[in-house]
Amino acid sequence: MRICVTDRPDLSAPDLRPAGELAPSLALPWIGKLRYGVLFGQAALILLACLIFHIKLPLLRLALPLAITATSNLLVKQFSMRFGARRTLGLFLTLDTLCLTAVLALSGGPANPFTLLYLVQITLSAVVLSKPWTWALGILSVLGFGFLFWIHVRIPALEAHHVTQGFSIHLFGMWIAFAAATLMVTVFIGRVSEALRTREQEVLLLQDRLARHQLFASIARLAAGAAHELGTPLATIAVASRELERYAREVSGDVGVSEDAWLIRCEVERCGHILRQMSGSGAELTGESPVPVELNKIVEGVKDGLTDAEAQQFRSQVVQDGKVLLPVDATRQALTALVKNAFDSSPAGQDVSLSAECASGRIYFVVRDSGTGMSQEVLARVSEPFFTTKSSGRHLGLGTFLVRLFAESLEGSLVFESEAGVGTRAILELPLIDYDGKRETGNVDR
Repeated sequence: MRICVTDRPDLSAPDLRPAGELAPSLALPWIGKLRYGVLFGQAALILLACLIFHIKLPLLRLALPLAITATSNLLVKQFSMRFGARRTLGLFLTLDTLCLTAVLALSGGPANPFTLLYLVQITLSAVVLSKPWTWALGILSVLGFGFLFWIHVRIPALEAHHVTQGFSIHLFGMWIAFAAATLMVTVFIGRVSEALRTREQEVLLLQDRLARHQLFASIARLAAGAAHELGTPLATIAVASRELERYAREVSGDVGVSEDAWLIRCEVERCGHILRQMSGSGAELTGESPVPVELNKIVEGVKDGLTDAEAQQFRSQVVQDGKVLLPVDATRQALTALVKNAFDSSPAGQDVSLSAECASGRIYFVVRDSGTGMSQEVLARVSEPFFTTKSSGRHLGLGTFLVRLFAESLEGSLVFESEAGVGTRAILELPLIDYDGKRETGNVDR
């Protein structure tokens, strides 16, 4: 299984809705009401033509397409559950086009002034559905209109203004005008709808990024506040342990107490170093400027942040080392977090490897472990803040989340590849920047 947890969307996709079924799902109930309105309107017009204008129409045959439309509208929920909202809506608009062709063929054919109702289905598809559906409905409508010229029930009352024999020039002109209107609706309304969907997608992405950055800012403030509050008691402990060590060594001569006091002071200094990172660089992960650095130096810096036991099982490889421009401390912290996660996921004594390589204008850091791998559910949430599979109290679940933010801030990506029982690969990909601050686009000369 493979998942990219960083936000690098493809805004050139043909369907740019926030979710594939959202727009059709919202439109389907309203279009169902519209279909009922059109259905009752057609029935009323047929009765009006028969009772008021005394036009003879084949009522039994006209009832069939109206009954098909009504029946399909009653089954909208069943169709939606089986085929999805988008396909259901497309099928209903196609059915409406065919039923409209049947009604028009039985009520005067191309002379019927309600041939313009073809444009309703095309317009609805252009606004709600995708381009293929719109083009298909447009072509079907033009063919249906043309079909009426050959097969239809003649109604003399609708042809009273036509004085020519055979094809009426007026009706033929209406067909051409209808085809042109269909083309314009399909192209221009489709493009406007696509542009609106693109802008909507961009707004949603910005909102998502803003929400995640606000969350990160809250985490940073929490870290800085914790560092500030814990700094004073740690300083007191450091002073007390130093005095205890001096007293044990110079006054009482107790070597054991002196060593214990020295150990306390060392651990306090270590805690102080961690808190300084939280309050300083932790508040802005990428606040430092990129500087020229060799990939080998970054990898060695990762090893310095590991425990002695982890360092013995750590394996590193730099493919054709060279200098790159990177924020050194932030990159080292991100890689250290990935390596420590790999050790936590691996059985005791198993190696964890880190490889670094520049290729095709990108820098690839790959962390590989031999652990149990991740399930699909865990892989989908691996970069969420405060999500962790480790025992409670050991970790906050922020390491991968911060690495994700680091990659996104540099326009890079973070990808996880995992297989159950085999292990996991974490791939941190960053853009390669030359010494003039420009991103490389070709292969790197190393």
